[in-house]
Amino acid sequence: MMKRLLAVCSAMAVCLLMATASLASGTIKIGALFAVTGPAAFLGEPEKKTLEMLVKETNSKGGINGMKLEAVIYDTGGDATKAVQLATKLVKDDKVAVIIGPSTTGESMAVIPVVEKEKIPLISCAAGIKITDPVKHWVFKTPANDHVAAEKILNYMSHHKQKSIALLTVTDGFGASGRDQIKTLARQKGFTIVADEVYGPKDTDMTAQLTKIRGIKPDAIICWGTNPGPAVITKNVKQLGIKTPLYMSHGVASKKFIELAGADAAEGVMLPAGKLAIYDVLSKNDPQFKLLKEYDHAYKKSYGSEASTFGGYAYDAFLLTSNAIKRSGSTPEQIRNGIEQASRLVSISGVFNMTAKDHNGLDLSAFEMVRIHKGDWSMIK
Repeated sequence: MMKRLLAVCSAMAVCLLMATASLASGTIKIGALFAVTGPAAFLGEPEKKTLEMLVKETNSKGGINGMKLEAVIYDTGGDATKAVQLATKLVKDDKVAVIIGPSTTGESMAVIPVVEKEKIPLISCAAGIKITDPVKHWVFKTPANDHVAAEKILNYMSHHKQKSIALLTVTDGFGASGRDQIKTLARQKGFTIVADEVYGPKDTDMTAQLTKIRGIKPDAIICWGTNPGPAVITKNVKQLGIKTPLYMSHGVASKKFIELAGADAAEGVMLPAGKLAIYDVLSKNDPQFKLLKEYDHAYKKSYGSEASTFGGYAYDAFLLTSNAIKRSGSTPEQIRNGIEQASRLVSISGVFNMTAKDHNGLDLSAFEMVRIHKGDWSMIK
């Protein structure tokens, strides 16, 4: 009897070990939705490349907890309807455990009902505050909220006694969100909005709006959008001879903006940017310095070009995901719970402190005010 019992126990132990080994040697599927083509390709392309680089690097080191990663990446082209279709495909057909992206605010808002219904964690790479405010159970994002960027600009303007503002914002999700945040904060901080102009995502000339703004003579112009619009506006400002200080949002914090606008026209433009853009002038004691340097060097080695802030959003989404898997496990619910528990997690965008009430977890320290000087970024002291 004892021998039979021992034999049964031994067989059960073997089965358990085999099941554990099978689980450990499995694959975790990470879904991704990026605007690799289309007007927002400057966002999606570095995001896609960054995720592919990190998955390859992680798998070369044995994966996470003995499990290999597989990235299932789809190109949305920046189209919200397509993003919804592809999000559904990732969940229903590809059986992913988490989705990174989309690249833009409009797309992210469109796919939220899908992930909330299907109970799959989404880590958006877009900045609009409405993505995570109010908090959605399954939704997170890596760029700092646009109200943080707006406050960074207004704090700087206040220090320089610039009190009247002309707004020029794009009529998409990102622009509308930024416009709302600036207007709300401006009222709270005693600024006056003297012009409130908009432009379409595909507009190629904004001289009419800028001519009107020039006549009003504001202390500063704040443009809120993503390329190519802000680059066109920067050129138009130069062409019209407008000398008013020009501020951009963090939505143009990549060298692509300088390239599109031209170094001459972009000279002096100011904006809040993540520390990646200026890490080489940061203090070596800055908690992000080491990671920023490693990411930039790895990206250059893989792709022959500098890492961008936008690729950094995908880096952070992967970091939150891998950290959550190590902490909590690899099911969608375990990943969601692990992301929400991220505390003092040093990343490309800042230091994340997620909570049940804050699914972004970044504050004003995520940004530095920078000025474009001679075709490059310089940190404003």
